[in-house]
Amino acid sequence: MADVSFLDWPFLEDRHRDLARSLDAWAAEHIAPFAQAHGDVDATCRKIVRLLGSGGWLRYCIPASHGGMFEALDVRSLCLIRETLARHCGLADFVFAMQGLGSGVISNFGNAEQKARYLPGVASGERIAAFALTELDSGSDVAATASTAEDRGDHFVVNGAKTFISNGGIADFYVTFLRTGEAPGARGLSALVIDADTPGLTIAERIQVAAPHPLATLRFDAMRVPRANLIGTAGAGFAQAMANLDIFRSTVGAAALGFARRALDEALARVTSRKLFGATLADLPIAQAQLAEMAIDIDASALLVYRAAWTKDVRQGRVTREAAMAKLYATDHAQLVIDKAVQLFGGMGVVSGTPVEELYREIRPLRIYEGASEVQKLVIARQLLASAGAGA
Repeated sequence: MADVSFLDWPFLEDRHRDLARSLDAWAAEHIAPFAQAHGDVDATCRKIVRLLGSGGWLRYCIPASHGGMFEALDVRSLCLIRETLARHCGLADFVFAMQGLGSGVISNFGNAEQKARYLPGVASGERIAAFALTELDSGSDVAATASTAEDRGDHFVVNGAKTFISNGGIADFYVTFLRTGEAPGARGLSALVIDADTPGLTIAERIQVAAPHPLATLRFDAMRVPRANLIGTAGAGFAQAMANLDIFRSTVGAAALGFARRALDEALARVTSRKLFGATLADLPIAQAQLAEMAIDIDASALLVYRAAWTKDVRQGRVTREAAMAKLYATDHAQLVIDKAVQLFGGMGVVSGTPVEELYREIRPLRIYEGASEVQKLVIARQLLASAGAGA
């Protein structure tokens, strides 16, 4: 059983504690069986999104005005949900995260018609969302986006490609960031909602990765997208994308925290049952030191994650620095926690399909997506320099 003492921390309210406990019980019954599902990943994701929708958990991804739980997205709730789901099943965490990230720009910047068209289906699990930002030569450097949307008055003509797009191939719509050319660099990007059945959109490649998820390269060939699908104003796409990541970046740290807690639970079960040199592995000081370091890393990560979430919910405004710290520390140190768990398992730790081996594969992408660890260090440093008056 994972440590839940953090639920008593002052960052959280009673409603958050109730949420964490009720979701944990629900996930143990409905989600845990998917943890060992190694068949059709696309079909599994579709099943999970509908389960999360029917269970009411996807309501936390969208505003109350369109079927959600709260009028403004509650980041502490999003973090608790991701941490809990990740502890039970990495794929369930992925599904939940993409429903939120993929629809977040519509929730925060879309017009009434766009919200009414897309958000209720996201909450029910009937529509699968995706966030299409990355290109082959513009991952961390979003300002280098090359895919274009040419304004033709009542529609845009879109050409280019996006890659490493989560839910690529199974999504019903893609919130896509394209160069519309209002200004150079980041100031010339706009966000369009592109329905999956739009002529000219093709799935150019399905990408296979270490921890299986639906991932694809999208290609746009002279694709006509109605002007009504423009989110907010032209040229505001970069700011919209960064604001969306500002909300969801802390939740990546929360997912890493869930993986780390599961790894510690697995390690504790292993060391207290594994016989070695006439005692248990837990009796060896070196194993005890490993466990202590794992527990410290988990608590430190949790403090940063829920500090960032509380700051966003309570103080409002941007939490660029806090979210970057939470994501950086929690993902990097979850990697260390899981590596220690694998080591404590010995040979069994690298047997394909065992929990710690799967966690080892699950954690690695979190240090890359939504801003690689190295980028988070730059973000934190620039925030510090700006506050000191020494940089922008």
